[in-house]
Amino acid sequence: MIHVIATITAKPGQRDAVLALFNRNRPAVLAEKGCIAYEAVVDVPGFGGNQTPIGEDTFKVIERWESAEALRAHAASAHMAEYGRNAAPLLANRVINVLQACS
Repeated sequence: MIHVIATITAKPGQRDAVLALFNRNRPAVLAEKGCIAYEAVVDVPGFGGNQTPIGEDTFKVIERWESAEALRAHAASAHMAEYGRNAAPLLANRVINVLQACS
């Protein structure tokens, strides 16, 4: 299994617009062969304690894929290319971490 944590930082004040694009694209991603999970997450407001806030302009995408091949097909899909074209002008930064479980 492949895990992905994507950190998406929108330009100031644009996070909701990027999340709207993400949510419009999400059903197509969830329908892809090998997609186990694909969701956007934001800070829990006022959690405090040991939380390190990601900030008002940032969200994370938590993904799980059956295989590296499924993730590669996802990255090459037409709907992800369209999402990328639409989101790019609204983004300040994007970091993608592709991970596997430790044995």
